[in-house]
Amino acid sequence: MKQVYLKRGKEESLLRFHPWIFSGAIHHADKDIDEGDIVRVLTADGAFIATGHYQQGSIAVRVLSFEDITIDEAFWHQRLNEALQARKAIGLVDNPVTTAFRLVHGEGDMLPGLIIDIYGQTAVMQAHSIGMHLERHAIARQLMEVMEGRIQHVYYKSETTLSFMEPENGFIIGGSDENVALENGLRFYADWVRGQKTGFFVDQRENRALLEHYAHGRKVLNMFCYTGGFSFYAMRGGAELVHSVDSSAKAIELTRRNVELNFPNDPRHEAFCEDAFKFLEEIPSLAPDSKSPYSYDLIILDPPAFAKHRGALHNALKGYTRLNAKAFEKIAPGGILFTFSCSQVVTKDHFRNAVFTAAAQAHRSVRILHQLHQPADHPINIYHPEGEYLKGLVLFVE
Repeated sequence: MKQVYLKRGKEESLLRFHPWIFSGAIHHADKDIDEGDIVRVLTADGAFIATGHYQQGSIAVRVLSFEDITIDEAFWHQRLNEALQARKAIGLVDNPVTTAFRLVHGEGDMLPGLIIDIYGQTAVMQAHSIGMHLERHAIARQLMEVMEGRIQHVYYKSETTLSFMEPENGFIIGGSDENVALENGLRFYADWVRGQKTGFFVDQRENRALLEHYAHGRKVLNMFCYTGGFSFYAMRGGAELVHSVDSSAKAIELTRRNVELNFPNDPRHEAFCEDAFKFLEEIPSLAPDSKSPYSYDLIILDPPAFAKHRGALHNALKGYTRLNAKAFEKIAPGGILFTFSCSQVVTKDHFRNAVFTAAAQAHRSVRILHQLHQPADHPINIYHPEGEYLKGLVLFVE
């Protein structure tokens, strides 16, 4: 196994079990190391400190283990089994009303660079590192063993996460056209072929369930609806009407299919293919006695990541402020706003300050009802706080 040597003093974060080694911490490495190779990491004094995947870029090594062990199929089996046991502990395995969940969440499951979502009998695997891409077949084999017949198919989807390599998406084990899964008893299509991420945003499961409890009798606007998850939960919760908005025609098509799957021919739902800011701008400003059919008293703002790196943070916070200010301007008095950020570089304090600024700009009195985050099947490694990416607030707007 080839070796990487750290600069003196650069082992401190690894002694705190942080799973990333940045390129600036490396003094030198053995010759002919290829991207994706498994390497041993040594301190300046030659002491072993970690084993991981090597890759060019800012994050040079993603740590797989802080023990000097062999990374082989037995290793993948053990780590996948540990992830499965954690999902069993939180009640997501063999659950009759929920067949969609995240089995592997990168650093949160000590498998940095790897995502695996389960949709019924299909596992969708996504690599975020070249090392995990190279191990995909070994991981898939061990996944089938660990799951003991719970899944029959493994679909590999990394064209967007490793676009510079042009990996081909497709089934690496099995093959199925059946893509309907269950979440809290509601059915949805997981479009792992054309859809974003692995086909559905399973990280909003608990937040969608919370929204269901607030939806009764309300007029709901679901912005950035994507697959319509919040929309069909609102409908089951007894919403008076639900409007779903997304700029993607494919997303609107999928939303309509998901709503129809659960509530066929229900006149309460309408979907709009429209830019979010334009749609919000065109909603009449509300007065307490407004009779407008486009008056909403429950709004969901779940935009895509506004900042994917630190250099975009300032503009992202301006975007969150602008978006939330517009929602505060348009929501009816006594309304409830569910608002989210999935940008990893936007901290909870960053996001809250942006939303508070928006409330002040709109001159609305606002109370926090809930502070939301990612669910337990998206665990945060305590040594890797960067893994806490999903932030949300539920607000009562006077």
